[in-house]
Amino acid sequence: MVKEKGRTLIASNRKARHNYTILDTYEAGIALLGTEVKSLREGKASLVDAFATIDDGEVWLRGLHIAEYGSGSWTNHAPRRNRKLLMHRREIDNLVGKIRDGNLTLVPLSMYFSDGRAKVELALARGKQAHDKRQDIARRTAQREVAREIGRRVKGM
Repeated sequence: MVKEKGRTLIASNRKARHNYTILDTYEAGIALLGTEVKSLREGKASLVDAFATIDDGEVWLRGLHIAEYGSGSWTNHAPRRNRKLLMHRREIDNLVGKIRDGNLTLVPLSMYFSDGRAKVELALARGKQAHDKRQDIARRTAQREVAREIGRRVKGM
């Protein structure tokens, strides 16, 4: 787990920024069981296949994998169960309107502890086409080359 800005990072979805154009981000709490929290404190979570849906005015995180707690007994949780996200009604209504309008989706970017509470950073995102991904890679490569050339000139090479 990595500490940054008062947060203890548990897991991050690195492919999300590659596969989606991020339009807006939201922070949401997660309703968890005791063994899930203990497993998260050990850093055993994966956001790879996770996504969020809005059903009957509630936001649900689906596909999130939290490994079973090693010292747990018969009270252990199911690793891929659906988990409820805790958001304000106004935010949920805003998301429903935006998702209904266009082909947008809710993708979790990272999961972390903030003041001892498990949080997830959700992104309102639009899927990228293959040509968009290639353009982003070309843009990053060009920026990297410019930075290298500036570094060479500063050093006098």
